[in-house]
Amino acid sequence: MNVVLATLNAKFIHTSLALRCLKAYAQPEFDADIAEYTIKDPPMTIAADLYRRKPDVIGFSCYIWNIEETITVIDMLRKVLPDVAIVLGGPEVSYDTEMWMERLPAVDYIVMGEGEETFRDLLRELSGSRKFHFVFGLAYRKDGRTIVNPGRPKLDLNELPSPYRFPEDIPSLPNRVVYFETSRGCPFSCQFCLSSIEVGVRYFDMERVKADITYLIDNGAKLIKFVDRTFNIKRDYAMEIFRFLIDNHRGCVFQFEITADIMRPEVLDYLAEHAPPGIFRFEIGVQSTNDETNLAVKRRQNWTKLVRTVTKVKESGKIDQHLDLIAGLPHEDYDRFRQTFNDVFELRPEELQLGFLKMLRGTGLRLDADKYGYVFMDRAPYEMLGNDRMPFGDIVRIKRVEDVLEKYWNAHRMDRTIEYLVQKAYPSPFDFFQKFGDYWEARGWQRIGHQLEDLFVRLWEFLQADANPELDLELALGMLKADYFLQHKYKPRKIWWEDRIGKEEWAALLRIAAGRLGMDERELAKRAALEKLPFDYAAWTDEGRLSYETGTALVALYGGEGAAARLIALPLSGSPEGRRQANPVG
Repeated sequence: MNVVLATLNAKFIHTSLALRCLKAYAQPEFDADIAEYTIKDPPMTIAADLYRRKPDVIGFSCYIWNIEETITVIDMLRKVLPDVAIVLGGPEVSYDTEMWMERLPAVDYIVMGEGEETFRDLLRELSGSRKFHFVFGLAYRKDGRTIVNPGRPKLDLNELPSPYRFPEDIPSLPNRVVYFETSRGCPFSCQFCLSSIEVGVRYFDMERVKADITYLIDNGAKLIKFVDRTFNIKRDYAMEIFRFLIDNHRGCVFQFEITADIMRPEVLDYLAEHAPPGIFRFEIGVQSTNDETNLAVKRRQNWTKLVRTVTKVKESGKIDQHLDLIAGLPHEDYDRFRQTFNDVFELRPEELQLGFLKMLRGTGLRLDADKYGYVFMDRAPYEMLGNDRMPFGDIVRIKRVEDVLEKYWNAHRMDRTIEYLVQKAYPSPFDFFQKFGDYWEARGWQRIGHQLEDLFVRLWEFLQADANPELDLELALGMLKADYFLQHKYKPRKIWWEDRIGKEEWAALLRIAAGRLGMDERELAKRAALEKLPFDYAAWTDEGRLSYETGTALVALYGGEGAAARLIALPLSGSPEGRRQANPVG
C-alpha cells in the first residue's frame, strides 16, 4: 500500500512529532511517506500535492489549530480520490469520536488516543482480512453505522522505535523546530487541559533520550522543544538531562514546559552556576493567581514558591522565561484578571503570553460549562465567548491588551520606555496596556500593517493624546529615542521625531562626543547617531532619578558588524534651556 501521513502545521518552521512516531512504528511493514503543510497553504495546493502522491491510505493528524482546514482538504480529496482510505487521529478527534464520524462522512477511520500501534494494526487489516473489530482504539464504519472499539492499553515507551532518525529530515534540522518527548502523561488534573485525562507519567529510557538528542545535535538541530507536559516532575530525571545538555549543547537551544513551584532550590542553584546563557528557555503556565479559580479547575499552585523560582531564574540571567495566563477561567472577572495580569507582569518575564480559555473536547471544564455559564465557539478552537463572571464585552477588551502586549512587551522593541510607563506613569501595567489597546483599536490600527518606525510613532501619538498628568512627555520621548536607536544594527537613516538637532548644534554635539570618547570626528560621524536630551539620562536609567539640572548627549555607536548599538550617555554641563514640551509627531 502507498501510505501518506499528513498534517497542517501552524507554521512552516514547525514539525510534526506525531507523524514521525506513526511512521517509525509502522516500519518495516509499511513505509509511510510524510507530507507536511501549513494552515496558511491553499487547500487546493494541499489536495493537489496529495493527489499527485497516489495514496491508498492518507492519515491526518488533527488538532484544534488545523481541524477546520483539514476538513476542507478531506472533502476535496474524497471527490477526486473516491477509493482512498482516509484516517484521522490526534487529540482533536480522540474525543466525541462518534460526532466526528457523523459530521465527516468523507472519513473512513479515526484512531483514538495513543496511535502508533492502533495505526499499524489498521494498516495490517486494510492490507489483509479487514477485520477492524480486532483493532483496539479504532472507530470505523460498518453497514452504515459507526463502530467504536474499546481503547488500547498504554504502550511501553521503551518498545517504541525512535522517530528522530529519518535521513530525509536531516537537511531541514537546522531551520525548523524539533519537537522531542522524554515522557508521556501529566500528574496534574487541570480541568481545562487534555493532559488531565491521562493518569500517570511514563518515561523513555535515559540512554535512549541522550542518544537521540546527540544524533539531532550532530546533524545540525538548532532548536529542540521538549513537549513533556511537566518536564521537571521527576527531579533526578530532569537534572540528568539538564547536565547532559549543558555538557553537549554545542549551541543548540532547548525549551521546556516546567512547573515552577515544584522546582527545587538545588536545581535552580545548579542552573544558575552551570547553564550557559541562552541555551535554555522555560515555559511556565501560571494561568491565574486567584486561589478560588485554581481550586475550581483542580490546579495546585503555590504562588510564593512560583515567584521564588521565576525570580531566581531571572536573577541568574541565564534562562529566558515565557509565562502563560488564561483569561476566562471560573471565578475570575475583569477586575480579578487585571490583578492576575499585574501579579505576573511584576515578575517581568521575557514573554508574557495572554491566552483565552478554550473549551477543549474531553476536558472537565467543557463538561461543566453550564455550571459556570460558559458560552463558546461551536467549532475549533472552541474559545470561550463569556461566562457568568466575564461577559463577551470584557473578553473583547482584554483582547486589546493582548494585541499591544505582543507588539510592545513580548517583542522587546522598547523595553526602557515600557518600563517607565508601567512603573511610573500609569496605575498598573494592565491599565497602560488596556488604555493603549483601546486607543489602538479606536484608530483602526489592528487592521493595517506596521513597520518598526510605525510602532514608535503610534505609541508617541497615544502618549500625547492621553493627557495623563502622571506622564512626563519629555522623559517618555527620550526613552523612545534611546529604544529606537537600540533597535538598529546599523546607523538609522530615518528619524521619526520632529524636534531634531540643527546642523550647528549637531556639529557641536559631535565635537563634544568625539573629544570625550577619544575618537576622530569624521569616524564618529559615520558610526554614530546623536541626540540631545534635556534630562540626565544616566541618572534615570541607573538610579531611577529624574533630573533636569544636567542634559545628556545620547550617542548610539554602531560597530559596523551588524551588532546592536552601544548606547553612551554623556552629561552636558550648564544650565538647561528650561523644560519644553516635546514637539508632536505628524
